[in-house]
Amino acid sequence: MDAPSPHDLLTVYLGDHLAGASAGRARLARAARAHAGTETGRVLADLHTEVVADRRELLRWMRALQVPRRRHLQVAARVVEALGALKPNGRLVRRSPLRTVVELEALLLGVEGKAAGWRSLRELAEAGGPAGSRLDARSAGTSFDVLLERAERQAARLEELRRSAVRDVLAG
Repeated sequence: MDAPSPHDLLTVYLGDHLAGASAGRARLARAARAHAGTETGRVLADLHTEVVADRRELLRWMRALQVPRRRHLQVAARVVEALGALKPNGRLVRRSPLRTVVELEALLLGVEGKAAGWRSLRELAEAGGPAGSRLDARSAGTSFDVLLERAERQAARLEELRRSAVRDVLAG
């Protein structure tokens, strides 16, 4: 059996990132609704808007790199994310206060993974892109720098919310 080509590996890599972006978008929407009418809800709603834009940007890069979407991964990621929301938390009907901490930690990990993906794509652009691509390293690098800055701001905002939730929920 032949080893996978770099393009095959890029397809898997970006497909996994798209699946994560789809799951993160759903989790952020759910968390924003759960905190509607609060400052946390407003921040989460703003972050949701940005994550939707980031996902569109990832799709744009996938098209530019001629990487096909693997929809089954996005569906699977959404199912796993939804099942994760159903985990036992010591309460049958109401939302556990601990859920906020756990959700914020999961969202923070997702944003950090997204930033790593942008760094990887910037590295690929700086290396000249995959064989056969016409990736302009200068414009791609600038675009990835903007996306990385946004991811860093998102991570900082999530970390503030997480720390506040830890104090509120776990410190009493």
